[in-house]
Amino acid sequence: MCSRLRILTRPTATFMCALNPGIRGLSDHIRVRSIVGRFLEHSRIFCFENGGKEEIYAGSADWMPRNLYERAEVVFPIRDPLLGARVRHEILAAYLADNVKARVLRRGGSYEVERPKGRGQPRFSAQQFLMELAEGKRDISAIPAAPARSIRKGQRQRIR
Repeated sequence: MCSRLRILTRPTATFMCALNPGIRGLSDHIRVRSIVGRFLEHSRIFCFENGGKEEIYAGSADWMPRNLYERAEVVFPIRDPLLGARVRHEILAAYLADNVKARVLRRGGSYEVERPKGRGQPRFSAQQFLMELAEGKRDISAIPAAPARSIRKGQRQRIR
């Protein structure tokens, strides 16, 4: 539904994904990135813009049948503005900027390595950054801006 409404959707998966992006009129506005690195654990962050207002949610587990039917899982809103800003600008921004471990799901189910765009763009690993952030060795100024992706030929949409 989001793709049909021309909403750019950017899920980040760590293992398998049943979405098939790139199908015109159905999923052409969906871009799936997979990041599998040293740690299999990853953030479950959902960021929406609803009527111009940003809404951020976090979750406790991946949405696989074994987790949905055999135990209790939670998705909850982050209402504190400071906490929401940290989640959005530290964790989510880092995963969207990753160009070391990121793979992009192509139409038909194959993954392609995502490389830095342009000469001189530094390599950035979200997991390495988050470890160094936790150790106090880096701060959020080290996160490069995630590039905007085209929606339709000649039209751009900025990812905030």
